[in-house]
Order: sequence, then structure tokens, then C-alpha cells
Amino acid sequence: MKKYSINPNQLLCCLLLAVTIIGSSCKKYLDINNDPNRPTEAPINGLLAATTQNTGLNVFRVANAGPNYYVQYFASPNASSPTDIYDRVDYSTLWRNLYDNMTDLYDLQELSIKSNSSAHLGMAKVMMAINLSLTTNLWGDVPFSEAFKGDNLTPKFDDAQQLHTQCITLLDEGIAELRKTPTVNVTPAADFMHGNAAASSAAWNTTNRIWWIRTAFAIKARLLQQLSKTTGYSATAVLSAVDSAYTNNNMESRVTVFTLRNPWAQVARNQAGLVLDGWLSTQFINNSMNANTTSQDPRLPRLTNLTRFNDYRGTRNGVGRVGTGTTNDECYLVLAGYYSGDASPLFVSTYEEVKFIEAEAALRAANPTRAYTAYLEGIRANMNKIGVSATDRDAYLLRATVGVGSGALTQARILEEKYKALFLSPVTFDDARRFNYAYTGFQLPVGAILTSPIRRLDYPSSEKTRNSKTPNVGALTTRLWWDVN
Repeated sequence: MKKYSINPNQLLCCLLLAVTIIGSSCKKYLDINNDPNRPTEAPINGLLAATTQNTGLNVFRVANAGPNYYVQYFASPNASSPTDIYDRVDYSTLWRNLYDNMTDLYDLQELSIKSNSSAHLGMAKVMMAINLSLTTNLWGDVPFSEAFKGDNLTPKFDDAQQLHTQCITLLDEGIAELRKTPTVNVTPAADFMHGNAAASSAAWNTTNRIWWIRTAFAIKARLLQQLSKTTGYSATAVLSAVDSAYTNNNMESRVTVFTLRNPWAQVARNQAGLVLDGWLSTQFINNSMNANTTSQDPRLPRLTNLTRFNDYRGTRNGVGRVGTGTTNDECYLVLAGYYSGDASPLFVSTYEEVKFIEAEAALRAANPTRAYTAYLEGIRANMNKIGVSATDRDAYLLRATVGVGSGALTQARILEEKYKALFLSPVTFDDARRFNYAYTGFQLPVGAILTSPIRRLDYPSSEKTRNSKTPNVGALTTRLWWDVN
């Protein structure tokens, strides 16, 4: 019999999640006599464990559901796959995952207020902003103000622009709460986004609480930069948020403890087990990473496999696989990849993202020197993180097409490099729409149903069925409010 082991962090994860599920299930679904010796609401640190881990998992779920195919990190190994060709896909499971976590975050906020815990309340508000922004950036108008109390089965769909403002407000409120001296101890091991199982509550308060504040500012900078096409955009406001965000890779938000493994590793394991999954697009492999040329990006060997031909080959979106799928003819996620190993970190927000946000905002603010410095640092930070050698890193930065100088730096150059550095992140779906998909070599999938790239998702069937207030979606090329021409 094969033996399996679980480390103490994983065990604690399972226990905390179990407590959370049991507690929240009792509170939400049972209306019977309460036993005073049995708790009917989840322990506050149990809710923290569940919501911090699920926030990280929701970042994965959003990216893997469709956006990774839309920005052409991924391509389906099957011809004319719905996610490749912009067909309507039912994202009911993704919707449920996002709303389940936001419901728990609503409960965490209520329990934090009841417990007078500013730290838990601050984290809950920051995570609510993250999950809500993921949701509204996919669908636009979504339920929020009437969504979580359980007394309204057909909540209204709030205006997407107002929800974006609500996310900023949540972040500001979260920052204010996190700046207060905590009155209730946070169990560091229950904080899967910034915690440390070996740390004391005092150590969490000294360091990790400050990192939460920096994460809030990083997300705020992201959301403010998202307005770049609108009249409400302010480069000054973006740079102000950047100034309070991460200053190195150690501060960034990442989940490193899983019930079993990093979910990107499960994608890689699916492929290794011949359940075809995680195939990389020609756009990413050949057009972005310049595979098999003298300009090949040195990060490529840290992300995927060599084929049986001893080279790198992507799959054209809409065409499907060339080989059988079992003979290593094309590239896909592998367990040896930096992002897709069993114990790889799952990133919520990163230092390199902040630097690319800074570069774009500084360039828009007519400060090319600051923009260029941030642009180079974003590339450098990402290469350092995933293990590119200093020699290869520096040689890449000196390439004429990369080290262009502050006077020749463009928004396109920044976003091309950001696309590579944020591999697998759902943020690049937002960027692609802001950039009008103008990445080098980007093409519509073969057999695309739409005549231009996808701009939004259709509402899931589960919501259409039970909520008569669900809006009708016309073409999936309909732009969201911030994605103006």
C-alpha cells in the first residue's frame, strides 16, 4: 500500500478549514434549538484560514477558467475548444466559488466587529476587495449590496463602476483597521496569505500586519491603474499607492500551504497522467518568449518542458494539438516549473506587478526616468524570483529590444514585459483589454466565433435560473465600463 504524509502546516490547514465549514454550515442552514455547549458560529481564526486560502485559490480559479486562454498563455489541446474560440461557457462553478468566499468574508467582517478585532476586520475588507474585483472584472454588474445576508434570493445587480469604487473604499477601510493596534490575537498559521506557522502573534503583528497593509496598497494601485482608459484615471493617485506598496519580493501576498498541493501542480499532474491540461499557446511560447531563437527569453526553461525535438513548441489556439498528446510534441505546465510544482507558491499580488504598474503610471505622468527604472526592476525581480541566473538576467536587460533607454520606453514595451512576468495571473486579462490585445504577434484563435477578442463573460446558468434580475448579455465583445475604446 502506498503511504502518504502530511506536514504540520497542511494538517493545521485541514483542521481549520473543517472547523470553518462545520461552523458556517450550522449558522447558515440550521434553525433549530442551539446546544450551549456547541458553537454555532465559526471561530474567527478558522474563518481567517478558510478565506485567506480561498482568496488565493480564487485567483487560480479565475485564471484557469478562461482568462489564461483568452490572453493565450494556454491553448486547448482539442480543436475548436469553447475557451479557445470565444464560445459562451457556463462558469457557474467559478461564480459559486467567488460568492462562497465573499459570503465567508462578510461573516468574517461581522464576527470581527462583534469581537472588536481590527486586524481580522482589516484583512477581511482587503480580501473582499480582491474577490469582488475579480468578480466584477469578469462580469461587470454583479450582486453585492444585497448578496450576503441570506434574506434575499434574488439580489439586485450593482453597477460595476460603483463596485470598483466600493473596492477602493474597502481597501482604504482595511488599511485603516490594520493600522490600529490589534486587540485580538491573530493566529499566524491561520493567515495563509502572509502568515507563518512558526511565528508568534506578536511577530505577526510586527511584520505580517504591515505586509497586509502593503498588499492593500498593491491592490489599490492595480485597481487605480485599471482606469487608464477612463477620464477618472490619475497617474498621481496610482503612484501614491505604489509608494506604500511592496519594496521587495518578501512582502508580497502568496499562499504556500495547501490541503494537498498547489493547484497549478494539479494541472501539471493532470497532463503527466495523460488527462491533457495546461498546454501553452503559440502566442506565449513563440511570439512572447521567442522560443528557439537567439532572442529566447531565459525564463522559458523555468516554466515548461523541452519537446521530444529538443525545442519549445506552442499550440495554436483553436487548432488543437499536433501530436497525440502523449508523445511530448508540444509545451505545457510541468511539475519542474517554477509556478507549477507541488509546493510552488500561489501568488495573489507580487512585487514585480507593482513595479510594472509604477512604470506605466510614471510614463503617463511624464516621468520617463522613474518609469524606466521601475520597468527594469520589474523584469529583474521576476527573473530573480524564478531562478534565472544573474548572467542570463543581465544579458537580457542589455538586449536592444529590452534595454531601450528611458527616452524610448513605451506603454507597449512595459505591457509586453508585464505579460511575461505575470505568467498565469488573471490580471493580464484586464491588461489585455486595456491594451486592446496589441501584444506582438497576437492573433484571433483559428475558428473564433467573434470577429475581435473577447471582452467579458456571460452570466452563469445557475444565476440566470434562480435570479430574474440577471442582466442579458449581448455579444461577448461588449466592453465593460472601464474598457473604453
